[in-house]
Amino acid sequence: QHVSAACKCDMTYSIWLPEEKPAKPVPLIYWLSGLTCTDDNFTQKAGAFKALKQRGVGIVCPDTSPRQPETIEGEADSYDFGTGAGFYVNATVPAWSDQGYHMYDYITQELPEQIRTEFGTEVDVDNSSIMGHSMGGHGALVCALKNPGKYKSCSAFSPICHPTACPWGDKAFNGYLGSVGAGEEYDASLLISKYDGPHLDILSDTGDADDFLGDGADKPNQLQPETLIQGAAANDKVNLTSRSQPGYDHSYFFIASFVDDHVNFHADHLLA
Repeated sequence: QHVSAACKCDMTYSIWLPEEKPAKPVPLIYWLSGLTCTDDNFTQKAGAFKALKQRGVGIVCPDTSPRQPETIEGEADSYDFGTGAGFYVNATVPAWSDQGYHMYDYITQELPEQIRTEFGTEVDVDNSSIMGHSMGGHGALVCALKNPGKYKSCSAFSPICHPTACPWGDKAFNGYLGSVGAGEEYDASLLISKYDGPHLDILSDTGDADDFLGDGADKPNQLQPETLIQGAAANDKVNLTSRSQPGYDHSYFFIASFVDDHVNFHADHLLA
């Protein structure tokens, strides 16, 4: 736990490093969790430690929002906005900005420096990759696409690919930023076609039985993986591997089934 200037409160993160320290500082993978989650979900449910140990890579799991001692109106009313749902943006609406909803700055700037301060040369903060699930998949994609060269690779499970065109994004962007239009700078399907930096490899997995793929107004498509594919096709600086996994849903059983693929994907880049 540490005091966060970005989030204006104490923030908690989990970090795992291999017991047997390699000759070089340990590279890191950042894991961004989805709606309602904390720093504990991935460490308790994903089953990634065997692969991480085998490859000699560490993992960092931050929380998903500020958690102030006192909440403001509307902060704890729903699962998809406020507490546990920071959406990895920097809020500009005063109430939410004042409450510390600056998760984008926290993930991309403050947390890496906090880890550098706490762990020193034990870790290689400058050799990192990023991945996440659902809202966190959105966050991982956005952080990588908005910061060319910062991350060696990026991956996502069931990411919210086009948040300016789905109910989750509509609620988050209107609430935190004041409009859906302001959320375009946090929309991976729009950012990926404009990415201009070092070659970026992205791996994305979505289960074809995911309830959030939706099929109409009563069951909206919150994920829209096809929009990420379309955006990547227009940019030869991005190599997107987007996989549809038959029979899998949105749960951590899905993540646990393919997490080794993602760890090895990142390790191949980090250890190259």
